[in-house]
Amino acid sequence: MFPRLPKITQTLLIANVALFLLQQLPQTAGIFNQLMLWPLGSQEVFMDSPGFEPWQLLTYGFLHGGFGHVFFNMLALFMFGAPLEMTWGEKRFLTYYLVCVVGAGICQIVVAALFGEFSPVLGASGGVFGLLLAFGMLFPNQRVVLLFPPIPMKARTFVIVFGALELLLGFTGWQPGVAHFAHLGGMLFGWLLIRYWRGQPPFNNKNKRGPHLRSVK
Repeated sequence: MFPRLPKITQTLLIANVALFLLQQLPQTAGIFNQLMLWPLGSQEVFMDSPGFEPWQLLTYGFLHGGFGHVFFNMLALFMFGAPLEMTWGEKRFLTYYLVCVVGAGICQIVVAALFGEFSPVLGASGGVFGLLLAFGMLFPNQRVVLLFPPIPMKARTFVIVFGALELLLGFTGWQPGVAHFAHLGGMLFGWLLIRYWRGQPPFNNKNKRGPHLRSVK
C-alpha cells in the first residue's frame, strides 16, 4: 500500500517519521530546540529559548512530542492527504499543506502574544486540520469513522464537530498543553486558500471554479 501512496503524501510521512526518530537522539536536542515554534518574548522566560525565528513557522510542523502525537498525525495525513493529492495534484496539494502549517503557526504566535503564553509549539496538527477541512469541503458526503468511539458520520459533519470541539477547548482551557488555536488556524488558512482558488469571496469571484475544486458527493 505504501509505495502506491501519492508522492507528496509519501514524502511528508517519511520526513515526519524520520525527524521524529532523530529527535530521540540526545545529541540532536539543541538543533531541534531551534526548530520548534517559540512565541515572541520566550527568550526572556526560558533560558534555553532561542526566541522566535521566521523559519520556525515551517519547521515546527515536522517535529513531534511523542509517539502518540506523531502516530495520530501521520494516520490523519495518510487518510486525508492521499485523496486530496490525487484530486489536486502534487504542486497544489503541497502548497495547500504548507500554507496550513504556516498559517497555523501565525495564529499560534498571535494567540500566544495575546494570552501571554511562552511555551514552544511543535507538531503537524495545523497542517492535518487543514487537510481535514479540505476533505470535508471536497468530499462532504464521504463517510468517515471516528476511532474513539467508532461512530460513522459524513465528512462535513466530521469537520464541524472537530472545529467546534477545538474552539471549545481553546477558550475553556480544558485540555492544556495542546495548541488548539493552531489547529483552528490551519483550518482557517486552508478555508481561505480554497476560497481563493475558487475565486469566491472575500477574494475576486470572477474566476470560474475549476473542476478539481468541486465538491464530490
